[in-house]
Amino acid sequence: MNLAQLVRGVLQLQPDAEAIEHGGSWWTWSDLEQVIDRLDAMLNEAGLGAGVRVGGLLRNTSSIAAGIIGLVITDRCVVTLTPMLPDERLSADILALRPPAILGCAEDWARPAILAAAREIGCLGLELTGDRSDPVRLVPGLETVAGSDLRRDAPGIAVEMLTSGTTGAPKRVPLKARTLEQAVIDAGVYDNRRPDDPPKLRGGVQILNAPFAHISGVFGLFNCVAAGRKSCLLGRFTVESWVDAVRRHRPKVAGAPPSALRMILDADVPKEDLSSLVAFRAGTAPLDPDLGDAFFERYGIPVLQNYGATEFAGGVAGWTLADFKAHHKDKRGSVGRMNPGCHARIVDPETGEILPFGTEGLLELKADHLGDGDWFRTTDLAVLDPDNFLWIKGRFDNAIIRGGFKVFPDDVVRALEQHPSIREAAVVDVPDPRLGQVPVAAYIVKSGASAPAEEELRAFLRERLLPYQVPAQLKALQEMPRTPSLKVSQPELRKLFTGPLAA
Repeated sequence: MNLAQLVRGVLQLQPDAEAIEHGGSWWTWSDLEQVIDRLDAMLNEAGLGAGVRVGGLLRNTSSIAAGIIGLVITDRCVVTLTPMLPDERLSADILALRPPAILGCAEDWARPAILAAAREIGCLGLELTGDRSDPVRLVPGLETVAGSDLRRDAPGIAVEMLTSGTTGAPKRVPLKARTLEQAVIDAGVYDNRRPDDPPKLRGGVQILNAPFAHISGVFGLFNCVAAGRKSCLLGRFTVESWVDAVRRHRPKVAGAPPSALRMILDADVPKEDLSSLVAFRAGTAPLDPDLGDAFFERYGIPVLQNYGATEFAGGVAGWTLADFKAHHKDKRGSVGRMNPGCHARIVDPETGEILPFGTEGLLELKADHLGDGDWFRTTDLAVLDPDNFLWIKGRFDNAIIRGGFKVFPDDVVRALEQHPSIREAAVVDVPDPRLGQVPVAAYIVKSGASAPAEEELRAFLRERLLPYQVPAQLKALQEMPRTPSLKVSQPELRKLFTGPLAA
């Protein structure tokens, strides 16, 4: 059974059963299927069948969720467009990508720059209305495919996904349909779901708060639907909305990025509000093991980290609850065990020589479902042990070379976050005329705490770091600039540091 058959099977089990809650309103499986079928019919009428690229202005709404599902299971390609971007950047994306059709909500089609960009390329415009009696409409002025130089086809590709853009300009990665399909099937190991299980509806509600413009959002959506589980869809993560969803739906497992985990701890959410949870899944960014331990100590809830890559449709390694109970002390700091069908090896960054277990080097990955048999070289420094547990030690490509000395930002972040007043820290490089590059750091103070004096903080860091690792500038922020997936945006953070530096 392929992914399309599995999803269709779930949609038709109990059409009138609740499927997705968003903004206090439930959509049924039938409501989702109505959007899927209407969208398919309108695209076919426009001559845009299987293999065609369709731009998606991907907000976290029930109708957009249905649109993503519909495009993928009808063998079309979703070209992700991030509606949270400013008009200038989003319209530039549309002009560069030139899809033959774009779908989005009314609020995005009401943006003059977006409408103008779509008209300039001559694409079909589709509005997902949110009205279950009339779920898809043509956008006035965009009723036909009129452009002559549109980039129409991407056969075999499910999603043209942007990377998170954490360290620089986001890159577009073509995610194969078979890769997404196998990743969803392999993820059944975390849900007691076997590849040959027939479609079924399962109990409980899963909270979806990752943005659909990010791989974690798309993967989470398909994993939830494939499992036949109801979901509560949040427009974006806030402590208040997330805790409210947990209180109302009482899921056994919920998750968010490590930055959200810090926010929950800092907000001192009452333990009883999270009493339904038996596990918290953390992904998209490195998890400080001290943070995981603090959450476990405060709430008694294991934090199960996972590690993924856009090219692999998300999950590559992760913790199961059984592994946590057996190994959370002796495998502390690991991102978990390699997923079924995913393989890892560690190589020397310079020579490519395969290194023995327990040795730090550059991580290479291979997955059975990619089919090409090639090893994919990441930019992550990692350690693998004989039990297939993986530790991520930082990024090889973001080392800061300060006057010939190599500074890894993760080392500096760990030292900063050991300070009792600091909730979260981030480190980037800035140019320096004498040393080439120097590290600078921003941090957020915990609720109720005072920001440490700069000299006090520098003294604290000098006790934990080598002199060349201490940031040239320290800046307290109310909030970090972030990507849609809640990672710190390094390009935007770098813009906050100007003026002379204490290099």
